[in-house]
Amino acid sequence: MPLPAPDAARPAAAAPAAAAAPAATHRAGWLAVGLLVASALLMLLGASVGSTGFDSVLRMAHDPVALQIVWDIRLPRTAGAWLAGALLGLAGAVAQGLFRNPLADPYLLGSASGAALGGALAMAFFGVSPTAAQWLARVGVTGMAFLGATGAVLLTLALARGVQHTLRLLLAGVIVGVVLGAARDLVELASPDILQAMQAFTLGSTSFVGWVACALMAAAWALSAGAAWALARALDGLTLGEATAASLGLPLGPMRAGLVAAMALATGTAVAQTGLIAFVGLAAPHLVRSIARVTHQRHVLLSSLMGATLLLAADILARWALAPQELPVGVLTAALGGSYLLWLMHRRSVQGGAL
Repeated sequence: MPLPAPDAARPAAAAPAAAAAPAATHRAGWLAVGLLVASALLMLLGASVGSTGFDSVLRMAHDPVALQIVWDIRLPRTAGAWLAGALLGLAGAVAQGLFRNPLADPYLLGSASGAALGGALAMAFFGVSPTAAQWLARVGVTGMAFLGATGAVLLTLALARGVQHTLRLLLAGVIVGVVLGAARDLVELASPDILQAMQAFTLGSTSFVGWVACALMAAAWALSAGAAWALARALDGLTLGEATAASLGLPLGPMRAGLVAAMALATGTAVAQTGLIAFVGLAAPHLVRSIARVTHQRHVLLSSLMGATLLLAADILARWALAPQELPVGVLTAALGGSYLLWLMHRRSVQGGAL
């Protein structure tokens, strides 16, 4: 009996791999639809959560006070929570892909601490606060936070001597975060009048988000998402290794710079408007990977949608749990996100795998 040609066995061997890609794309599409539907439902729920409950929504057609409560207070903070989560999810996906480490997020790399320091300097030197409604005040805080986040990431990269050594990179990020956090504390001590604003800032809250902040976060998301989408080929190449990515002809230097800028812009803008909200940037990419493994172009956008949905759900829960009082959403995300990370580490250690 004649032996089959070498190429005859290839279709059968390649069939599972060929079928896996459309299946992952199909799951990714359903995930995006599900997240968008969940976001729409949570938006409606967020507009109804408050001290007056659904009554304000029912009466806003003929009651100016109810209309003001829903339109000027509930809707902007609901949209702001969604946008801040989208920015943090995007930044987390970029960080984990750029540094090839599933534990990387904006906080571990020092960019959030740098953004907080920039915001504190803006409040101390220019007399603005995150509760200000003026465009100039908002742009000033966001601009300083962006510069602080960018400087923190660059300092982390300089201390780690690049991104080749993961452990050194994470240690450098922790050191930069601690040092910049101490510098922020010194700024607060030197300017006691900003202590109250910085307390809400460090706990994380959407209570002072207005339509101006939403507009700034939407613009920052459009810029950072566009940059991450355009430069996602570098993230795909880096998953194969530094040498392989370079052999593909990718200009890794400029592409890395663009990705770092996108991550810093997303983190700086989110932190400037809502304060320090932990674990959203870390958990969102993990959840997306557990459902659908796709290229980084889709992964970055899906992580952004996942982060938006997670933070919006957490914000609604924080408003409802202790009503009429409010729990800072950063405290809630830290508790839930830390519990999720511990469970994930335990599961992977039992299975003998890595994060």
